[in-house]
Amino acid sequence: MTQSFKDIVAWQRAHQFVLLVYKFTRTFPVEERFGLCSQFQRAAVSIPANIAEGYRKLSKADKLRFLNVAQGSLEECRYYILLSKDLNYISEDNNKELTTSIEDVSRLLNAYSKGITTNRFDD
Repeated sequence: MTQSFKDIVAWQRAHQFVLLVYKFTRTFPVEERFGLCSQFQRAAVSIPANIAEGYRKLSKADKLRFLNVAQGSLEECRYYILLSKDLNYISEDNNKELTTSIEDVSRLLNAYSKGITTNRFDD
């Protein structure tokens, strides 16, 4: 039984992904500050924020709706990683680190959603 959304491993890894996104977007060109940086950061923050918001929802449908929004934001971030690499804003090593992190979050978020669907997780 979890006491807080912070106990959810998917949230923990999503939070770590956000920190990586902020770390790498700091190095983007200044002209991207209100463009790609802002969009990437907002989408990344949306992942753990929606996991947290869904945590206290009472119905399974409400919980799953928020997790689905988190999954949508995760897919948006996948694109921003690709775009950042193609624009040469991140190195190959940074690309690999972000991709590994988002794959981990995706796997955990899918497992958490499935657990709620099958009543393995009530929180």
